[in-house]
Amino acid sequence: MIRRLFGKKLGSFKRNQLQLDIPRPVYQDRNYDKGGRSFYFFDFDDNVAFLSTPIYIFHQKTGERIPLTSGEYAQYHSTIGKSGPYKDYQLKYENTGSFQSFRDRYRPGTRKVLGLKEQFEKDLLKAVRAPEFEWKGPSWNCFYHAVLNRRPTSVITARGHHPDTIKKGIKRLVKMGFLPHEPNYLSLFPVTNQDVQEDLGRPGETNVALLKKMAIQKSVEIAIQEYGEHKPHRFGMSDDDPKNIQLIFEVMLELKKEYPHFSFFVIDTRRGGMKKWEVFLDFLEDDGRIDIRQLELF
Repeated sequence: MIRRLFGKKLGSFKRNQLQLDIPRPVYQDRNYDKGGRSFYFFDFDDNVAFLSTPIYIFHQKTGERIPLTSGEYAQYHSTIGKSGPYKDYQLKYENTGSFQSFRDRYRPGTRKVLGLKEQFEKDLLKAVRAPEFEWKGPSWNCFYHAVLNRRPTSVITARGHHPDTIKKGIKRLVKMGFLPHEPNYLSLFPVTNQDVQEDLGRPGETNVALLKKMAIQKSVEIAIQEYGEHKPHRFGMSDDDPKNIQLIFEVMLELKKEYPHFSFFVIDTRRGGMKKWEVFLDFLEDDGRIDIRQLELF
């Protein structure tokens, strides 16, 4: 029998319905009375929010450049240059290549003096001009819940911006009233950023799923350093990319073997849905599809 792992309910709510301005109750961590904390790890694009940042692929012969949305890239990236509609195209990893819009353009000093915005902040400002049901991703309500309740939160994204750029963009959401305050950041890993890759010990790595796996491991290490090891902590990571999801399962199983007293969850948000799995040493437990009535996820 599938166990119900969630606590209090907050009333019915359908995905893509506008968020109502009704005060939400604040909850203690699920294992608060035992000293445990609940840690929330989030991919950002197409998970917390839908942004219009393009990924460019280039024709192998003509050099023609075409843009893909992050959702299209998640669907086709494993076949680019191999098969399917983009078999004649390739990714380029230099600064002016496929992911140029996912990196910072300006030096921090120049940006501050001239009042310039990086692409991440621009894309967020553009997104929030649309109706909320269009730009809020499947994990938005979970992200809001983590922020509201000051859960230790990590953002683990394929973007290559400096972590401060990600913070600045999220701070913009606070100023505009979409979030109650800034997150209680545990870690911030835009894994294609050069400095972040140095921190992870993998400079120049192009395998984003592997980098995200390493960032999850690093974030759990940080959590142990800050909140203690011998407590019933709970960790969950949400992502929409199938390749990333597979490696998240792998790293959660590795972590479960090392820390059997911790609970580990994988939240699969591909195709705009949300499905939660708890990882055990010898099996996975499917809690089915979840909604806002079950916000005590981890």
